[in-house]
Amino acid sequence: MLALLHTSPLHVPVFDALRDEHHPGLELSHRVAPDLLSRARREGPDAVAPAVTAALRQAAADDGVRAVLCTCSTIGEVAERAAAQVGVPVIRGDRPMAAAAVAAGLRVAVLATVESTLPPTLALLDDEARRADRPIHARAQVVPDAWTRFEAGDVEGCAHLVAAAADAVTDADVIVLAQASMTPAQRLTTTLLPVLSSPRPGLAAAARALRPPG
Repeated sequence: MLALLHTSPLHVPVFDALRDEHHPGLELSHRVAPDLLSRARREGPDAVAPAVTAALRQAAADDGVRAVLCTCSTIGEVAERAAAQVGVPVIRGDRPMAAAAVAAGLRVAVLATVESTLPPTLALLDDEARRADRPIHARAQVVPDAWTRFEAGDVEGCAHLVAAAADAVTDADVIVLAQASMTPAQRLTTTLLPVLSSPRPGLAAAARALRPPG
């Protein structure tokens, strides 16, 4: 079984649909903790590190859980750091996306809907660039009003704002949608640039972590 730690209940059907399409038979256990994101936005991700560790431990304690996937980019870095204290592998959901972005080009445009996501995402891209020995130039922006729409349950409205922002990018080789909640914008973009989001590659990485070695 794979446990998933979310900061919005709207992520649950997204990952269930990805499981059904790409990983049939994979059992998922969802835990939703919106307070982790709310506090991280107010005080910074490091302020919620103990709470994130506790949430990961609770997720890992369910019978049969062999790994935990953290789907929130804002708390992804602290979740990854907590792995040694959890007892099972902890997968940072946006790391596979970041690795793909580094491989796709040297100029990376990062879009987010909340400011708190930008520092950990940019740090992650830098880390993947060092691993790949590829110098990159990443620039980031917050899409105005998109998060307000998402919080109000207007996922489609949020997606349209994000898609418009992606279509306006001209000086990049690849576009990164920093949060899982931005994924619906991918189907609305008209840009010829690759537009990457984290749920599909993140779930694939977590599924691989469950496989026995060899």
